[in-house]
Amino acid sequence: MEIFLVFIFALLVLDVLWQVFSRYILNRSFSWTEELARFSLIWLSILGAAYLNARREHLSMDFLYRKFSDATKKKVSVLIEILIFLFALIVMVIGGVNLVYTTLHLEQLSGTLRIPLGYIYAILPFSGFLIMCFSVYHISKIYKNQITD
Repeated sequence: MEIFLVFIFALLVLDVLWQVFSRYILNRSFSWTEELARFSLIWLSILGAAYLNARREHLSMDFLYRKFSDATKKKVSVLIEILIFLFALIVMVIGGVNLVYTTLHLEQLSGTLRIPLGYIYAILPFSGFLIMCFSVYHISKIYKNQITD
């Protein structure tokens, strides 16, 4: 996943550099570069969220958490993983599948690249499914005391 994220980021950087070069050096602007940058950023951010969840490096506020006893920390960690799982299931997977189905059914295409938008939005349920898998994995590790914080 990390290599794929690096590839998407490199594609995004090259796309934006090409847009700047073509606009200011060639005096010609390509409309597809803006759309490719937008779609790359969507994929990078949503798949990046799944990647950070896998590494347990997502943003968190742990001021109160650090004051808990070890037994309470374990319970709170499991609760947090359950909430992450439910969010990924309801919002990302169920909502994402509905979004993908609707856009594919309506045959919506992107403006300049003419890509079916359902393919672009497919990253949402895919990343949600990954987050759900990682949450189950983290819960099992918490119960085995292999994750302490």
